[in-house]
Amino acid sequence: MVDSDSERSVIRAGRDFEQAYRLDASEAGEFLVAIGEQLRDGDELTIVEEEWELPFAFGEPVELEIEFEGTGDPTLELEVELPGRTDERAPGVE
Repeated sequence: MVDSDSERSVIRAGRDFEQAYRLDASEAGEFLVAIGEQLRDGDELTIVEEEWELPFAFGEPVELEIEFEGTGDPTLELEVELPGRTDERAPGVE
């Protein structure tokens, strides 16, 4: 068990990371609300787990995809894709 924030692994650019969870609907809803609040209130979000954290400075536009498969066992997939924000500036012109 990790005792403090400073002992978490920080996931940074240049590294691929993926983690899947199976949650009940209320837990997933709480997570989505927290993400939504970070998207609404700023231009950075941080996802934190006991052993890692993922800070991400995002840009615009945000891509939202809704996919419904209504045959067989119906499923609804919601996907949000956030582009990374760059701190680069255009060169000067003289």
